[in-house]
Amino acid sequence: MKKLSETLTELGIAFSFPIRIKDANGNATYYEDSTGYWTRWEYDANGNVTYRENSNDYWERWERDADGNVTYFENSDGYKSGTSMVNQ
Repeated sequence: MKKLSETLTELGIAFSFPIRIKDANGNATYYEDSTGYWTRWEYDANGNVTYRENSNDYWERWERDADGNVTYFENSDGYKSGTSMVNQ
């Protein structure tokens, strides 16, 4: 993924570090610091994190039931827990 700071620079948009973006619900969706480290998050309709990745090529993904309980988790290290409903 391309860093947001690179896109802003290409567009000639001024910015300062750290770059912090939140969604309408106040959830952090992007963070980037002056060292080039970045993290981005995705959320479900209830505000629960469903995906997170960072500039170190690490990612995590969660699935939850209707009550928000984690039913499945996996990460880029190969760890998996629970039963995924994706592709079923």
